[in-house]
Amino acid sequence: MVTSIGVVGPSDLVTSTSRILKGLRGVEIVPLRYRRETDTPKVMANAPGSVDAWLFTGVVPYQMAAAQGLLDRPAAHVEYTGATLMRALVQLLSEGRDVTSISIDVLDEAEVRETFDEVGLPTSGVRVLPYRPGLSLEEILAFHHEARATVAITCLRSAYEKLRTEQTTLRLAPSVHSVRSAVNSLLLVHDALRSDDAQIALGLVEISPDAESALRREAGSLGGSVIRYDDKRWLVIATRGPLEQATAAFTELGMLTRLKEQFGPVRIGFGIGGSGTETEALARRALGRARTAGRTAAVVSLRNDIDLVLVGGAAPRAQQRSKLQLLAQRAGLSKATLERLQELVHATPDDGLTTRSVADYLGIQPRTARRVLNRLERAGLADATGTQLGTGSGRPLVVYRVHL
Repeated sequence: MVTSIGVVGPSDLVTSTSRILKGLRGVEIVPLRYRRETDTPKVMANAPGSVDAWLFTGVVPYQMAAAQGLLDRPAAHVEYTGATLMRALVQLLSEGRDVTSISIDVLDEAEVRETFDEVGLPTSGVRVLPYRPGLSLEEILAFHHEARATVAITCLRSAYEKLRTEQTTLRLAPSVHSVRSAVNSLLLVHDALRSDDAQIALGLVEISPDAESALRREAGSLGGSVIRYDDKRWLVIATRGPLEQATAAFTELGMLTRLKEQFGPVRIGFGIGGSGTETEALARRALGRARTAGRTAAVVSLRNDIDLVLVGGAAPRAQQRSKLQLLAQRAGLSKATLERLQELVHATPDDGLTTRSVADYLGIQPRTARRVLNRLERAGLADATGTQLGTGSGRPLVVYRVHL
C-alpha cells in the first residue's frame, strides 16, 4: 500500500525535501507549497483528500496547523538541529564572516550554545530567540533588529527576505538526516495506526539521549518497541492489553522511577483512543499534561477527556497503598465499594454490569448506581459496551465492562 505524504512548506524547501524522499518505496509525495507561513491553513485546505500524513518543513507551519486543529492525520515536522546550525557556521567561516556576533531565531538556546562550544566558538555575542507557539514574523524581525548582530540566522523564509536587504543573513535549511528521520518516524506512526485499531497505544517519552538502551528494555516489558521521534523525544508503540497489565490498570509505572534514578527527569505520555488519529492526538495531550505534572511524571490519556496520572510504583510494598485504594481514590469511591464491585464482576464475568445489577448487588438506588458507573467510566475503569432491555417499559440499560 502506498502512503501519500503532503509536504508543507516554502517552495524551495518543499522541492529539496521531495528530492530527498524521491524513490522511497511505498511513498508518494504531494508538494504543498506556500509563499508565507500564514498561508499554511489555506494550502492544507486545498490538499487532495488522498493525503495520508502531513510532513512540515519546519516547526512554525506545524504549530500553525496544530493551533487551528488541522492535524487530522499523522503529522511531523523536520527538526532544525545543532548539526544544521554547525553546517551554517562552517559556511559563514568559509566566507570569512564574523561568527562571534550572531542573532539566531527559532532554535533552542541550549542547543545553540552547545553547538558553539563544540566548535570552540565564544557565545558571549550570540543572541537566541527560541520558538514558542504564536511567535510572529514581526517579533522575529524586531529581535534581529534589536540584537544588532553582525550576522542574522533565521529559519523563516519570510524573515530572510526582509533581513537580507538590511544585513548579512543566512537562512537555515534542514539536513538530509533530519528530513529522513522525520519521515521515518511519520511512516512508523502511520503504519501502526493504519488499521484504526483501538488497542494500539502510543507513548511519547522525554528523557536524556543516553537512556536509549534502558528505555528499550523497559518498553520490552510492555510488549512495545521504541523509535526515535525527534531530537528530544522517543516513541513507544505498544498495545493496550500489556500496557494496562504492566501498569496495574493504569495506576503505577515502575519504569518511571527506575529511569529517573538513572537518567534524571523523565516525562511519559501514553494515548489510547478509538482511531489512529485520536490515539496520536491523545499521546500528545498526555505528554503535555505530564509536563505540567512535574519534572518526572507519566500520564495515560483516554477518550472522553480522561487523563490518568501514574505513580512511580517503585517504593517498598509496605509504604505503598494498595492498587484498589488507588483506583478508589481516582474514581472518588470507597475502597469497600470497589471490593463489592470486584466480587460482582467475578461472579458475572461475561454479562457486564448495569445500573440494575449494581443497584441490586450493593443495595442502593438505581440513580446512585448510575453515578457509581459514571464515575468508573470517567476514571477509565469502565467502558460502555452496549445495551440490554430492562424488565419494564423504560429505556434500555447501558451495559458496562468494568476493569477491576
